[in-house]
Amino acid sequence: MGKLTKQAREFAGAFRIDNGKEFRLKSVNPNETVGLTKEGAATELERGIERLRKEQEKLYAQDRWALLLIFQAMDAAGKDSAIKHVMSGINPQGCQVFSFKSPSAEELDHDFLWRTSRCLPERGRIGIFNRSYYEELLVVRVHRELLERQKLPPRLVTEHVWKERFEDVNAFERYLTRNGVAVRKFFLHVSKDEQKKRFLERIDNPDKNWKFTKDDVHEREYWDDYMTAYEDMIRHTSTEHAPWYVVPADNKWFTRLVVSAAIIDALNELDLAFPKVDREKEKELAEARFMLEREP
Repeated sequence: MGKLTKQAREFAGAFRIDNGKEFRLKSVNPNETVGLTKEGAATELERGIERLRKEQEKLYAQDRWALLLIFQAMDAAGKDSAIKHVMSGINPQGCQVFSFKSPSAEELDHDFLWRTSRCLPERGRIGIFNRSYYEELLVVRVHRELLERQKLPPRLVTEHVWKERFEDVNAFERYLTRNGVAVRKFFLHVSKDEQKKRFLERIDNPDKNWKFTKDDVHEREYWDDYMTAYEDMIRHTSTEHAPWYVVPADNKWFTRLVVSAAIIDALNELDLAFPKVDREKEKELAEARFMLEREP
């Protein structure tokens, strides 16, 4: 194991939750930086991006595994910028990004996993979900009226509906893992004060006006409800095969470093390598070399 990979495992491990029974959201400080400086983190991130590039090449060439990265967070927590910076060295041919917003009428006519299942990464590729099926355990739980829009038979919507959805998600992620899709999930944990600061920046900066809607402010009224929903979700859907990373997000430079380290660690667990050619292929290569060398 290379030095960077070992560091990635140790660094990301501090924020990894693979058994959520004892997890409490208050145990994670959104402003945590574990003593790192912004300059030092930038250097480490550059090294991480280069390592990701190399591992992604192996993933694509081997064509056995896929990696699904799920990002969840409150608005302005930095999901877009984390994806942009951490994946900046990845070959676009080997990476797919999907953002999930309010479901369409067609999507509401299907089960709650349908719209995301269609976007799962192929073997050899990294798939990124910017929001995901976990919205069903977050925004739909906070705004119960959204559950009614899904037109489920009334007898199926009981007091156990969230427990049942936890079970469904866990079973789905186990299924993915058994079919060669490694799953890693990130909750970017931003504080309410930092979110307010970033909202005001979006209002004051004309180049960022497009990112802001008044609905973003209205959702802050449900902050405590969302924190309760996030904690419950992480407690019930953190597993060894599909862990959550609860990433401090008040400092974007630190968030990106943790995410990078976690992805490096995930790829390392897959034991990736470039495919070895058989004798027939070796013979073909030798013949090709002979032909090329004979050219005038």
